[in-house]
Amino acid sequence: MAADVKDLTNPDRSVENLGDAAYRQMKERIIRGVYRPGHKLTVRAVAQELDVSTTPARDAINRLASEAALVYAGPKTVVVPVLDAGALKEITLIRLALEGLAAQQAGEHVADDDVEALGLLQKQINSALDAGRYADALWHNKEFHFAIYRLAKLPHLVLMIETLWLRIGPSLHNLYPEFAKERFGVHNHEVAMEALQERDGASVRAAIENDIRDGYRRLKRACREKATLPAS
Repeated sequence: MAADVKDLTNPDRSVENLGDAAYRQMKERIIRGVYRPGHKLTVRAVAQELDVSTTPARDAINRLASEAALVYAGPKTVVVPVLDAGALKEITLIRLALEGLAAQQAGEHVADDDVEALGLLQKQINSALDAGRYADALWHNKEFHFAIYRLAKLPHLVLMIETLWLRIGPSLHNLYPEFAKERFGVHNHEVAMEALQERDGASVRAAIENDIRDGYRRLKRACREKATLPAS
């Protein structure tokens, strides 16, 4: 499931390049929801996971902490932050604007083979949902969305969206099992693919915005549920 990290151990690479590669690997894991909110990571654990020394692992952690994707809980420990209701709402509003724009622009550049590729990704999502492999569903879900956004041919916009997913990715675990049972996301994805096939940018945008809104409603409930839990 995870991206290949073998190249991180190439002895010909500099420490700086190892740090960049470790950063990219960790960033992708956070965006794809590999780690749940509240998950603790140490420099040593990250180094072992990526098969690198502690120096590039520490560099990756520091960069991600500076981007608010990780929060320091101690001198050698970081935590994947838990979004509160206010942060969740703000991120969702920005996602609607940016991802909606990317989706609409994608309708102007899509080709038939792009839609076919999206269909294959959706099959992987469906298989993961059927088997209750929600981590795999999240992994492929990110690829599905960004395959659409990249069709917009606006790379700076995609980078901005990626920054938002760096914040929201871990929280997407809270969509399940409800999203797997009700198939909200599956329906929205199918509508988006149909609209792309028809080159209807406005309808692609509506489908992606509905996907974001459906997710937001579930994530907002999860925030309320956790807020009412007794302190341990």
